Amino acid sequence: MLDLPTLASSARRDFDLTDPGCQQSLLELTERLLEEPELDLAALHALGCDAETPLEFRIATWLVRSRRFLERAHPVYIGVVFAMWGEHHRLRPRSAENPNGEDALRVKLEQLAWATRGTPVRWRLYAVDDGCPHRSADLAEEIAAGHPLGDHVTVLRLAEALPAADGPLRGLHSAEDSRKGGAILYGCERALHDGADAVVYTDADLSVHLGQLGLLLEPFQDGGYPVVLGNRKDPRSVLVKQEARWGIGIKLLRHMQRMVGEPIFGQGIRDTQAAFKLYEHRVLARILEQPSVYDFSFDTDWILAVLREEVPFTTIPFAFVDSFAESASIVQGPMTTWETLLLGLVQAVRARGVPHDEEMARVLQEEIRSAADLEVLIDRLPPELAEAPDERLGDPALFPPQAIRAWIRRCKEEAGRGEAA
Repeated sequence: MLDLPTLASSARRDFDLTDPGCQQSLLELTERLLEEPELDLAALHALGCDAETPLEFRIATWLVRSRRFLERAHPVYIGVVFAMWGEHHRLRPRSAENPNGEDALRVKLEQLAWATRGTPVRWRLYAVDDGCPHRSADLAEEIAAGHPLGDHVTVLRLAEALPAADGPLRGLHSAEDSRKGGAILYGCERALHDGADAVVYTDADLSVHLGQLGLLLEPFQDGGYPVVLGNRKDPRSVLVKQEARWGIGIKLLRHMQRMVGEPIFGQGIRDTQAAFKLYEHRVLARILEQPSVYDFSFDTDWILAVLREEVPFTTIPFAFVDSFAESASIVQGPMTTWETLLLGLVQAVRARGVPHDEEMARVLQEEIRSAADLEVLIDRLPPELAEAPDERLGDPALFPPQAIRAWIRRCKEEAGRGEAA
């Protein structure tokens, strides 16, 4: 029997998404574990959930669980959708001229092929250009054409589907008006048209190893859950994330978000934005009938639709390694992303007719007119939130909407004085 602690101790402690050697080393470690006929799965996952265990081994434990399920899965056809905007660097391999390259499309194909080899699980990748100024679609087509698995890829251009007289894109005037959500909707529409039993959506980067597909399929098939949401905040998850990208004021932003989104967060859903979710065909078809947003906040819109219709769902832990350098929240501006998330959430709860903190929603709509209004908040924290634990964020008694309005105005006023000086 394998000596798991010894094997774990020799694993890598970091994981570079741009390094093919890391991908190969992880695969070899995972295969070594899968080859063990008497593998103690309970001991393996206990070790994998220990934060002191080397990172590579922790990721491998989730790949083992995924693969073990896929080997006994029922026949199913899965569409895997991701959006592309400014992904020309990550789609190419790393080089001196392209230091952040991940060779993302090729690696995704190989991860899915490895995970499903010899199983009844069929899949197709849908790579959707979200109006990328760097022609990500052209690059993806070129890569797919030169890859043995290229016939498993459908490359789409959102601009070519617009304007739409009907369907989920009818409320979108042009690709310039989409910010990820429109592209994901288009990819999902095509996947359903092609007969997918369920759709998984992810990001264009390699932050989520798609060899973990079985983690989503297990509760879908064994548990009968039509919606499965990845949860990076689960204590069992492997999470490597550059939290330093935010200032201390992120606590206030999350407090406001959870007040408006109480129907979501009150259900214990803490990671609304995880790009690793599965939606069953019929549930997704209903969501596509009337989407309320086409931007980064589409995740919360879809979850609200699920909650309103009382669709059974579950959450799962998984491994996530942040692809930081080329992140849209960095390229486009972190507060631009947060502006979209907060105001999109307001739009979604109203469109879905879901009960929410209307006063907090009004404060956001009236006080946050641009990302600049969030910029003056992100490096400051109200004293009322300084010692508040994460689980209390969203409680109006902690820091109510009117106090938040006063804080926002104070920060704006002080920022204005500073600029004038």
